[in-house]
Amino acid sequence: MRVLIAEDDPALRGVLVRGLRDHGYTVDAVEEGAAALAHLRTYEYEVAVLDWRMPGKSGLETVAEARAAGVRTPILMLTARDAPADRVEGLNAGSDDYLVKPFDFGELLARLHALQRRPALRLAPEITCGDLCFDPATRVLTLGAEPVPLTATETAIVELLLRRSPAVVSRRTIALQVWDDEADAVGSNTIDVHVGRLRAKLRGSSARIVTVRGSGYKLVEGR
Repeated sequence: MRVLIAEDDPALRGVLVRGLRDHGYTVDAVEEGAAALAHLRTYEYEVAVLDWRMPGKSGLETVAEARAAGVRTPILMLTARDAPADRVEGLNAGSDDYLVKPFDFGELLARLHALQRRPALRLAPEITCGDLCFDPATRVLTLGAEPVPLTATETAIVELLLRRSPAVVSRRTIALQVWDDEADAVGSNTIDVHVGRLRAKLRGSSARIVTVRGSGYKLVEGR
């Protein structure tokens, strides 16, 4: 699960990044609104956490521009402003939830989980290819009727391949979506190792992962 954090306070940003990574998220972190907007328009995120007050483009402006550009990522706004009028302004700009500083990390995590569960925000109720079925809400992949035991990295890779199927997903896209530091994955055999393990776990499925030499991978139906 990939999440974007936009927070100009380095101490709080560090706490959020460490806490979310400890809970299985892949985290991109930026410190100002323009960078946050660029990330939202370029990458796919399960959810984003934006601070209201950031240098240059505020969180409020970032959310409004992201929605105008067609970005549907669920967005949680962080702010010290707790007046009802402020909450209304933030929600009307396009944010999906609102959390006042200081806050408990457990509450932040629960709100992120709630945003991910909202049916209206899911890209699809289920994602299928052949006899593979992935539920974005539970993060469970099933082969036929049986759940497939996957690591967090394997889950992220198979979800990406399922969402793009039958199109080819480049190695760089996989690295950007699954790893915190895409350079480490692109410049080594890390992706190949994880795909190899994933193939082994999907053995017997009517869907298969195909290597497209010089480009990346695709998930297609048919043995």
